[in-house]
Amino acid sequence: MDVLECNLSGISKLRSGKVREVFDLGENLLLVATDRISAFDCILPNAIPRKGEVLTQISAFWFEKLDFVPNHVIATDFKQFPEALQPFEEILSGRSMIVKKATPLPVECVARGYLVGSGWKEYQESGTVCGQDLPAGLRLGDKLPEVIFTPATKAETGHDENISWKECRAVLGDEIAHQVKKWTIELYDHGAAYAAQRGIIVADTKFEFGIYDGEVVLIDECLTPDSSRFWPESEYQPGISPPSFDKQFVRDYLEGLTWDKQPPAPKLPEEIVKKTSEKYLEAYERLAGRAL
Repeated sequence: MDVLECNLSGISKLRSGKVREVFDLGENLLLVATDRISAFDCILPNAIPRKGEVLTQISAFWFEKLDFVPNHVIATDFKQFPEALQPFEEILSGRSMIVKKATPLPVECVARGYLVGSGWKEYQESGTVCGQDLPAGLRLGDKLPEVIFTPATKAETGHDENISWKECRAVLGDEIAHQVKKWTIELYDHGAAYAAQRGIIVADTKFEFGIYDGEVVLIDECLTPDSSRFWPESEYQPGISPPSFDKQFVRDYLEGLTWDKQPPAPKLPEEIVKKTSEKYLEAYERLAGRAL
């Protein structure tokens, strides 16, 4: 079943994000990934079939694989969920996880391995990405000489704002800032190396961290098509932005409309919905080596 909104009778909902619903289970939280999709900071009216399952299962896959960094996961298998959630199996199974109640850090941690997106725009203007100097002569889509850490402030609505390393340290404190920078680059390196064996280039990705029991832990999602730019290695070519395993079809379609990128967002044609769903499923199947 497609899930655009999730309400669980008797279970308190704390908040709704662009894609996820967060419920209070007392000591823990329940994260539910819906099939909503957003573009240009607007939530679109269509569901993308199985998108929420893909996001949850890819995150679960990486949280288990990249266990050198502590994370917030308690359970991803619905059979292990508490009794109070069992009546909601049809909605929750496959698309939800129970996690620790960590306090999120107010900084998004971005690792960039390739020159693309907002980084490419800044580089064209100033030869830098998030204020960090890069060699001259790089092309769109080029692999960077080394992975760079580019923190950003977290925005509830609208775009996140890139901040400098100095600002990041001022917000988080030196010790935590150095910890999340180190882990962000290590997580990216390990994830990108594994994905490369599966024919996927991870151009960039963002992580979120929180504090639980006085310790820093990885929270939210991990190396999904929503939090990362995945490129098929077979179609990678410097000088162009390759097609990606995410909202590419949606963004390309919307760019061709006269829509002013303000709510309400237009409804997507069935063909765009189908292709987008297929791309998300392909990303999971390539990474996990099995069908969802």
